[in-house]
Amino acid sequence: MHDYLQVTQSLKTYERAGKLIPGWTQLISRRASQFANGVSPIYAKCAKGARFIDIDGNEYIDWVSAVGAIILGHADEVVDQAVKEQIDRGSLYSLNSPLEIELAEELVDTIPSAEMVRYTKGGGEACAVAVRIARGTSGKEKILFCGYHGWHDWYQAANYLVNPEDGEFPFAGIEPIGVPQVLSNTVIPFTYGDLTMLEELLKTNQSQIAAIMMEPIRSALPDLGYLEGVKALAQKYDVILIFDEVSCGWRLSIGGVQKYLNVVPDMTVVAKAMSNGYPMGAVVGSRTVMEPADRMFISSSYWSDNIGLVAALTTIKELKQRNSETRFKEIGEKLSKEIDRAIADVGLLGACTGLYTNPTINLDLPDDTLAPKVKTLFIQEMSSRGILCYTTFKPTLAHTEEDIDLTVQAITDTLVVIQSGLESGDIDNLLACDIKQDPFRRLVR
Repeated sequence: MHDYLQVTQSLKTYERAGKLIPGWTQLISRRASQFANGVSPIYAKCAKGARFIDIDGNEYIDWVSAVGAIILGHADEVVDQAVKEQIDRGSLYSLNSPLEIELAEELVDTIPSAEMVRYTKGGGEACAVAVRIARGTSGKEKILFCGYHGWHDWYQAANYLVNPEDGEFPFAGIEPIGVPQVLSNTVIPFTYGDLTMLEELLKTNQSQIAAIMMEPIRSALPDLGYLEGVKALAQKYDVILIFDEVSCGWRLSIGGVQKYLNVVPDMTVVAKAMSNGYPMGAVVGSRTVMEPADRMFISSSYWSDNIGLVAALTTIKELKQRNSETRFKEIGEKLSKEIDRAIADVGLLGACTGLYTNPTINLDLPDDTLAPKVKTLFIQEMSSRGILCYTTFKPTLAHTEEDIDLTVQAITDTLVVIQSGLESGDIDNLLACDIKQDPFRRLVR
């Protein structure tokens, strides 16, 4: 059997965390259960470019990229230098910073829906701000949503309802513990791609819907005309359309999915990759929708700290200067092509699917119930070969041809292990860890 990299210090540290931090980590996606617990690293001590070193001293090629927050590469020298210079000038003033205006101008110049801007420190609270503004501007309260929009009460209240497709919680694996039950029926899920269902909800709740909040895409482009249809329904029923581009923004197009597909919403939420690892988020939108927010209580000390502002401003400018859209296409398409070749060479059935900004391995398995085990085995074997990934890959501009070549070789070796397990019917004995646990199910493909 292949020798695994040792992650002894990670495991010991994680045990300490369990005694001090409810849930072990601050982000569910960083829990050990999201990877191959016992084999995958859990704690890093430094990162640069497309690689990091864990606290056991092992080096890994990183295809998780801080769940998409890293876009230029870890510790990018241009962004970090701008941040260091700003630290010397002060990280937070008693007064306002002109950087607020500079970044707002950059966002208005970059994102089609942007005429006015409000800031936050992350995607979840940016979604909460967007909902506050939509409710305040419209004078209505209910929200129709599709996708993942954070941890706040307005959104998690949806889990007092059921998903119309299977009768389970809209977010499988999450209970609305701690969320006031009085909020139930204030936020209602709809199925991605189903315009008939969306219009029925708009009719049923006519004159009550403040906004449609949705991730416009996640792993694949929508069917032709779908987003246009959503926008038409929003206009027909006088509802504010909000695109949550926290996860899908910046890589496919610097101006977002809305620019790539030429469908402009009333408001947009951005965060994650806009600042290459420094906390920053924003809500942008038309003047008509955004301007009434000057009378709403939306306020926080750190939303306009100079570090997030300068990091975002520098990151967006660097994305433009480095021809990022073309480069992401090159990296993603090469990786996808090489993965397809590896799958064929090993003799398995399947393909690399999805957008080139987030290539995903899909294997045709003899039994669908094997999927969780096979995914875990894939993560396990890739980790043991110095590659941190899921069965999906999130490129940064720092990923090199060598990184791709080493990753594809590790994928090939891993697929050989998977094939042997499938042929022998003995996947269980190849697993050195618990089955990966998905934290929740999204309502967008």
